[in-house]
Amino acid sequence: MEPLMEDEDYSFREVVLPSLIPVVAEPELERETGERRRGRDVIVAVDHGPNSKHAFDWAIVHFCRLADTLHLVHAVSSVKNDVVYETSQALMEKLAVEAFQVAMVKSVARVVEGEAGKVICKEAERLKPAAVIMGTRGRSLVRSVLQGSVSEYCFHNCKSAPIIIVPGTEAGDESIVDWKRSGDSKP
Repeated sequence: MEPLMEDEDYSFREVVLPSLIPVVAEPELERETGERRRGRDVIVAVDHGPNSKHAFDWAIVHFCRLADTLHLVHAVSSVKNDVVYETSQALMEKLAVEAFQVAMVKSVARVVEGEAGKVICKEAERLKPAAVIMGTRGRSLVRSVLQGSVSEYCFHNCKSAPIIIVPGTEAGDESIVDWKRSGDSKP
């Protein structure tokens, strides 16, 4: 079990990702220079919902490039609760393997304690990523305005990176990656 880390504002636990993902050398991109050659840091906010998975799929299919590092961030109520941590760890391991298989990008995962919006903005401030990618919860406009939403909070408060909000899919659990694998065109 990884040690609990405490910053002055929040607690987090790094997720050790599986060794099933082969360690590959940095890609040699002969004609590429600067940021494109080094790769970018990209944050994807994840949870256990289908809209989060859809945003993750969108990120690896449409945004990530070969040399990028995908930072998976999951906000939880308590990182000290082993059941919560192990469930989050299993999710992140699955996503990291999928990111490597589909886009050949490496992943880093972190489970962070606190309110999701604040945690995501704090991680963006720490990493200074090329983008923060997240899904929507799928609430109606009125409900979202009354109750607030994580994506709206990040859109207004995260100043260190552009926020990409991927709308939920009407197809339910079907994802972009599933369309790519099946060879069908998108609906």
